[in-house]
Amino acid sequence: MKQRNTKHEKRLKKLVLTCLLLAVVLTVGTYAWFIGMQTVSIDAFEVKIAAVDDLALSIDGVKWETALTIDEATLKENAYAKTTYSWTSLKPVSTIGEISATTSKLVMYDKGSLTASDGGYRLMAALVNNKATTSDSAGEEDGYVAFDLFIKNMSGDAYYSDITDPSNEEAIYLSTDSAVTAGSSGNTTAGVENSVRIAFAQIGRVKADSSASLIQSISCASATGVTPICTNRLATIYEPNDKKHVDSAITWFETTCKKRNTDGTYTTTQCTSFASDAAVTTYAVSGVIDEKAKVDVYDGLNEYTGTVDTNKGANKLVAVDTFTDSEKNLEGMSRPEFFYLAPNSVTKVRVYVYLEGQDVDNYDFASLGHSIKAQFGFTKERFNGSEMGVDVESAQNQNAAANTPADPEGE
Repeated sequence: MKQRNTKHEKRLKKLVLTCLLLAVVLTVGTYAWFIGMQTVSIDAFEVKIAAVDDLALSIDGVKWETALTIDEATLKENAYAKTTYSWTSLKPVSTIGEISATTSKLVMYDKGSLTASDGGYRLMAALVNNKATTSDSAGEEDGYVAFDLFIKNMSGDAYYSDITDPSNEEAIYLSTDSAVTAGSSGNTTAGVENSVRIAFAQIGRVKADSSASLIQSISCASATGVTPICTNRLATIYEPNDKKHVDSAITWFETTCKKRNTDGTYTTTQCTSFASDAAVTTYAVSGVIDEKAKVDVYDGLNEYTGTVDTNKGANKLVAVDTFTDSEKNLEGMSRPEFFYLAPNSVTKVRVYVYLEGQDVDNYDFASLGHSIKAQFGFTKERFNGSEMGVDVESAQNQNAAANTPADPEGE
């Protein structure tokens, strides 16, 4: 038994954080972003998190563990004065990853109104009212999953308050087994899982030995002992299945999307289509869109840039730089960082799971998919053993055997 435990511990030493979203069941209606999907419920949703070595996890900033299971009941049981979470039905929203400096929450937009256009759908978008003008203690709205996770990184002795240069922080990589798939009760041909996003919003950090009250008070606002992060960094948005599209989504796009001239008028020419294994840019909503703007959901993809910008703004769509499965699967020095954590710190990360309404896979009949299953994990290891020609498991077995005391009785 001791040998097994040693082996298990050594395997875990390369693991920083692993989260498994088990049985993320989306019981959906027959509508999507375009005509107002409102009934996507979640059942038996839980998050399992494991950490070892120099990392500890908490959902209240008081109890620290190397493994956590998070579900709605657990969040209720561990609620503190300023805890906020959303565990409700899902509906499509859109975000570029901006975090409100006022509420310390993700800035999102939902459909204010939408009607068919000559080349797609005319979109108006309203700000999701997650109390964007009140205090940090304000709650989230329905339509997505959101919860806070405190990560204590105990490596190193120095604490860095400067967040402008991530070179004083540790790189964290997304594990290669991170994925979002259709659940066991889902329709694998509908493709609802292809419009799922998971956003990780770093709110702020404090020194690792800070009091629970200070940890719990972390927000975007400057305070003694608190280093705000969200005013300088967008949330890291994980886009799984960036090169997976079902035939129905492609057909829907080809049927409805028409190109626009520079003056905004539509042509009769079909938009350039995409293959089932091609990455497609998501032009997400970056501000309130009113009726005067005449924004089409396909702007950018239909070669019209009159409502597309590189910076956020009212009546604008912005191409979002998500972290994709394609990037996750890169190896060696090409493997990009997912985000950074400072040494000797506690970082508050707000996690969001939502459906991106501006994704091309969020078409009317995607809602027939019914369920998804998601998992994600983090590691500090940029390289795996196979890349370096190392048989990690064999080496771990040998180390475990060498560290097991001999039995003097020969038993």
